[in-house]
Amino acid sequence: MIGDKVYVHYKGKLANGKKFDSSRDRNEPFIFSLGKGQVIKAWDVGVATMKKGEICHLLCKPEYAYGSAGSTPKIPSNATLFFEIELLDFKGEDLFEDGGIIRRIKKKGEGYSNPNEGATVEIHLEGFYGDRKFDSRDVKFVVGEGEDHDIPIGIDKALEKMQRGEHCILYLGPRYGFGEAGKPKFGIEANAELAYEVTLKRFEKAKESWEMDTKEKLEQAAIVKEKGTVYFKDGKYMQAVIQYGKIVSWLEMEYGLSERESKASESFLLAAFLNLAMCYLKLREYTKAVECCDKALGLDQDNEKGLYRRGEARLLMNEFELAKCDFQRVLEVNPQNKAAKSQITVCQKKTKEHNERDRRIYANMFKKFAERDAKEEASRNPGEKDVEKATSEKRLKTPVTEGKEAEGHV
Repeated sequence: MIGDKVYVHYKGKLANGKKFDSSRDRNEPFIFSLGKGQVIKAWDVGVATMKKGEICHLLCKPEYAYGSAGSTPKIPSNATLFFEIELLDFKGEDLFEDGGIIRRIKKKGEGYSNPNEGATVEIHLEGFYGDRKFDSRDVKFVVGEGEDHDIPIGIDKALEKMQRGEHCILYLGPRYGFGEAGKPKFGIEANAELAYEVTLKRFEKAKESWEMDTKEKLEQAAIVKEKGTVYFKDGKYMQAVIQYGKIVSWLEMEYGLSERESKASESFLLAAFLNLAMCYLKLREYTKAVECCDKALGLDQDNEKGLYRRGEARLLMNEFELAKCDFQRVLEVNPQNKAAKSQITVCQKKTKEHNERDRRIYANMFKKFAERDAKEEASRNPGEKDVEKATSEKRLKTPVTEGKEAEGHV
């Protein structure tokens, strides 16, 4: 299907039988994305009809190959080409390169515009859990708020990659489906893998940041902050990230504000970074949590929540000394913070355990080296040892060379 990553072996010849290219000669398969214009038109058309393991022969007229331009120096102008192609394998398009959302396009969309976060979309969807269809409907909603309509976050994410009229199959891993909570309403268990067929019928893009004035950005920031908090309380952390992220995209690079606007903007940004850090902690994305805490502390260097959450993230990343420093800073800001005191104890314990584990590893390593050397020594030829012994004794009896004195000689 369109967008699939395709793995092939091929040989290409001109009409006179002369070979001009072969992946087999290079001893490695050729990989391309189907229907994306990465290869000649004949390949996009022909390979789309093949089955895995099939070997086919394509006769490609110039208009489906390199046309009047050719491809110097091997392919002349208006050349008819002959290919032998073996389809080794194909895979759906990995939208975010983490295996979480795989797309296979059944019908290509129109144009080049995509919905953005906050866009209003109208789609038809059908959801499958195993062989069972559990959902089928037309629905209109705002991208990033699909959860309000029992639509998993993976659909929101995929829609931002689709064009109007596109019909595709989406394979969602648990992270992009209904996660650990499942969806009892649909009979979906925890951590289920799902498949959806989705058609994007129409959409209206949300305003981009540059289309909004400061007043509108601040008004919208208050709205999405509240939405993010609702999602967070419901355990919908990826949805919450989308809402808090909007505040950052609108206000982080906003300049020329009045004193009142600047104060409001800073307040929204600080809350957004702190809340994003908490979401990333829940999502186990600790590096991103640290980055958000750094941004928050850039606005308020003594922020207790920012210091504590950064310490939590660093502790979970096994950066025990850095984590301890953060928790100590928390106590400087608020000496009554019992959680920070407890975490310092945890850091000290973890550091001790880590050092002891390292000592054991190195001790075992040196022990193995010593045992290996001993075995090598024991396995050596006894005759070699006698020769070495005799050579050593001979050295002791050899007269001192010119310019040197014998050991102990006055």
